[in-house]
Amino acid sequence: MKKGKKQKDWIKYYEERDILKEVTDDPVDLVLDKDLRQEILSGKRKRNLKNVTIKVDPLQIMAIKKLSNMKSIPYQTLIRHWLAEGIKHELDSVIEGKRGIDR
Repeated sequence: MKKGKKQKDWIKYYEERDILKEVTDDPVDLVLDKDLRQEILSGKRKRNLKNVTIKVDPLQIMAIKKLSNMKSIPYQTLIRHWLAEGIKHELDSVIEGKRGIDR
């Protein structure tokens, strides 16, 4: 099967299904290992970052770089910060939604 066909299959799969229900059917407790938590808090843990490639509007890249310059932080750090905030917000929303269903 060609790469393009596989990609179309995945696109069709996610468009036809509500995968959020698949992900949130079971309760999830997010708990860090005690040693890992201590490493993170002490700053001793080396961050393992992975490169990803996404297509972004050039005007958005310019805006991100301008904002990062105004905040005096690297633009990739700013993007990672926004991603972390967005993930936390979405997880909080899912958890709150799950609590409402359980009541």
